[in-house]
Amino acid sequence: MGSLEALARSCHPLPALAVTVVATALAAATGRSPGGIVAVAAAVLAGQLSVGWLNDLLDAGRDASVGRAGKPVAAGAVSRRLVAAATAIAAVAAVGLSLLSGVDATLLHVVMLVSAWGYDLGLKATAFSVVPYAVSFGLLPAFVTLGGPGGHWPPLWLLVAAAVLGSAAHFANVIPDLADDAATGVRGLPHRIGGAASAGVASALAVITGVVLAVGPPGPVTTAGLVAVPLSVVILVLGRLRGRRAGSRAYFTALLAVAVVDVALLVITGGVELGGAVS
Repeated sequence: MGSLEALARSCHPLPALAVTVVATALAAATGRSPGGIVAVAAAVLAGQLSVGWLNDLLDAGRDASVGRAGKPVAAGAVSRRLVAAATAIAAVAAVGLSLLSGVDATLLHVVMLVSAWGYDLGLKATAFSVVPYAVSFGLLPAFVTLGGPGGHWPPLWLLVAAAVLGSAAHFANVIPDLADDAATGVRGLPHRIGGAASAGVASALAVITGVVLAVGPPGPVTTAGLVAVPLSVVILVLGRLRGRRAGSRAYFTALLAVAVVDVALLVITGGVELGGAVS
């Protein structure tokens, strides 16, 4: 039982669940059937599990060298063989479950997963570290709509908003680990510009996401759109203040909360358009 609990903790559960919730909300907005919504959620969750487990598996040596807390693989709480097997099973399941949404959606999901795995396999240590986040998050709405009624591409504003939000998540996610990463040779884009600049970039990108979601859909900006952007700013400021302690994930948690605000805004203002033809 201990190994299974450690395996669950090693998959990066909070980000995995957050991305799954986003995909599920998008699926509901497109008018997918209950079965279709479950298929999207299951495929995305399986893919996220594979990405999270692969990340911890490949980083185990570096995590152990800096004594990073909360890393079950590095601590030996779960065997690398079990994590490797879980990664492979989750990857296969992600592709298989995607087929429930059709071939086009499946091929796109494979592109998203290859992008995310590429980050784990080395892109995270380069100046292009943000690219997998932009690509994988940016294509998430298309995976949902291509497998939905009519099988269409989503509007451009939604793709842009998702890509910008994914980029914001990258900068916020690595801020607590900048020093440890640098000590183990990981120098992604956030490491190259520094913690303060990364925090500023993450905040700006998160707010831009809300703006795009507010003004992107046709017609006047709704009350929800007018409320969401200021609310996001407040959440990010509070998260930044609480996240000043070394190793704190409060700021990343705040960014995930902003993602929930953005998804709620999407469902309120863009649901009808997402279920229709491409604009």
